[in-house]
Amino acid sequence: MKAIKLFQGYLWHPKELLFNPREAIPCRLGEVYVLIDKVRPPMSYFEDGTPTETQQFYQVTLLVRTEQEPAELKPLALWASQQLSPYLEATPKEVGWQLLEDLRQI
Repeated sequence: MKAIKLFQGYLWHPKELLFNPREAIPCRLGEVYVLIDKVRPPMSYFEDGTPTETQQFYQVTLLVRTEQEPAELKPLALWASQQLSPYLEATPKEVGWQLLEDLRQI
């Protein structure tokens, strides 16, 4: 059994916003694990020049334990994305996220 990443990225919100993504997003979507870890901002500024130090960042990783190869997991990645989307869309408007498909073994 090996761990394969399906998606990895970031979720962020203003530091003054009382928001806990671990309460808003389930830790599992079927057989897919959703890991959310508080991290330092991965860059100094957003594209519009806003300093990222005003935001709380979380690294978000979706992974699965399987015997399958990463390339075989595209359908599962699509399913996981569709399952996760309503939770992300339900977060407060101040919450941002960027998750990218990342099909590779951990």
